[in-house]
Amino acid sequence: MSLITGETLRHLQRVLEEPELEGERYRLGPLLGRGGMGVVYQATDLALGREVALKVLRPEFAEGPADVRFRREAQILARLEHPGIVAVHDVGTLRDGRRFYVMKLVRGARLDDFSQRRTLPERLRSFLRICETIEFAHVSGVIHRDLKPGNIMVGEFGEVLVLDWGIARVLAAQPEATGAAPSTLPDDGDTASGTVLGTPGYMAPEQQLGQIDLVDARSDVFSLGAILRDLAAQSDPAPRPLQSIWRKAMSPEAGDRYPSAAALAAEVGRFLDAQPVQAHRETWPERAGRFYRTYQTAILLVLAYLTMRLLFLAGRGL
Repeated sequence: MSLITGETLRHLQRVLEEPELEGERYRLGPLLGRGGMGVVYQATDLALGREVALKVLRPEFAEGPADVRFRREAQILARLEHPGIVAVHDVGTLRDGRRFYVMKLVRGARLDDFSQRRTLPERLRSFLRICETIEFAHVSGVIHRDLKPGNIMVGEFGEVLVLDWGIARVLAAQPEATGAAPSTLPDDGDTASGTVLGTPGYMAPEQQLGQIDLVDARSDVFSLGAILRDLAAQSDPAPRPLQSIWRKAMSPEAGDRYPSAAALAAEVGRFLDAQPVQAHRETWPERAGRFYRTYQTAILLVLAYLTMRLLFLAGRGL
């Protein structure tokens, strides 16, 4: 019979994972979360007097591919300077050899928690900001590969932040589109063909099959479609045009999906603006309903005028 309880094991794990920051410029705070490779703590930057988030590699991953991915994640975040991507402030190595990096402390809620308290238009506007962030990453030559509600935070003021770039794939950047210099990020050579990376339910078929060479921007579009599906499904029933949009985004064949996150966002924007959605064939009732939503104020004013006019005429006839 073992004398070590589950609680004891969890305590030992926390002790082993907790970084020793003596001599560093940071004072460790509470644990914020634990992921596949790393552990995130709140910390105080003693030099600048600000609260930050400190992510450190878990002890069992101190060497090997996970260490490479952890380093790449910090480099990717440092290069992708965008309001929707958490800024990296510092990197370093602990005395036990584990890498860590320091980033902006994100205060807010996960997308799936945030969306439960919001209307459909509010959820969709947040989705558009996610698409904008991912489009920026794609143009910069980076494919996220693990987009899901748990990796997206919505801040206190509605800002959207895409997190966890640990398994991102680095492609050739397109400087003509951004005006930036070509990417100098390390390549994805640590990921062998046949390796399955991502989250079931959100990763594209080519990811599920380990077809690394086929993973591109359209793979992230598939994941964005799955996120849109989750956000729209909270409305019962989900609007049929939105169903058509997420189904196109999640097409099994990459060539049948939207070619970019920007194209997907444009479709959702058309839905929000009560415009025809290209992926959806409208019925006459749907077209009439969309016309009413577009001109609702004018229609109600005309109906009110006609009602008053008829009542006036009816009154004169008495």
